Amino acid sequence: MSSLVQILKPLDPEGSLPLYQQLQRAIREAIETRVLGPDDALPAERQIASDLSVSRITVRKAIEGLVEEGLLVRRQGSGNFVAARIEKNFAKLTSFSEDMRSRGRTPHSKWLKRAEGAVTPEEALTLRLSPGAPVYRFHRLRFADDAPMCLEFATVAADCLPSLEAVGKSLYEALETAGNRPVRALQRLRALLLNAEQAKLLHAREGDAGLLVERVGFLRDGRAVEFCQSFFRGDTYDFVAELSSPNE
Repeated sequence: MSSLVQILKPLDPEGSLPLYQQLQRAIREAIETRVLGPDDALPAERQIASDLSVSRITVRKAIEGLVEEGLLVRRQGSGNFVAARIEKNFAKLTSFSEDMRSRGRTPHSKWLKRAEGAVTPEEALTLRLSPGAPVYRFHRLRFADDAPMCLEFATVAADCLPSLEAVGKSLYEALETAGNRPVRALQRLRALLLNAEQAKLLHAREGDAGLLVERVGFLRDGRAVEFCQSFFRGDTYDFVAELSSPNE
């Protein structure tokens, strides 16, 4: 695709909306109607500005807004792309980082909290720990490229990691290094509406549809090692599972 002129509605310099908002609306409509498909690359900002006879500042502002909405993603060194929905296979126990890398996305995280403390009654019941047992808590905002994908709140039994600082980019990599990576898990999926704080962090709107995934990971000997609650934007993730007949 060398030009957006042929597929976008013309921009009106005399219109009631600023040009960058008109451009945002035009690109948004092209994505929603599948004129622009998942992983389609947009032309360079300079090319868009030339084709539409607007300034590069206008184009950049429009694209930045769509990136914040999660409709576009920036890939360093490659440009701007239409965001693709992520499919998460419930049948495979993989980390967020592994899921993103397998789809050609670059995962990274923003730490919201990293702390040591005593297990709560809910955590003690879920992880089968004694009251007052030490745990590590890891709260992160997870990204794919530049798009926020989920809020993750993980609690790990403290005896499964050498220290709080052992977790860097990936919790599962740290657990694997310590010899305590989960080999099976129980997961529960629930629909919800994002509250104000969740929506702000995920670049969504308060009340937008979201998904809560609760996971309890177990070691080979049956011990529970992690309890994780992940909040996803409902418009970015599809959860799939392969089913088979009980007779097979």
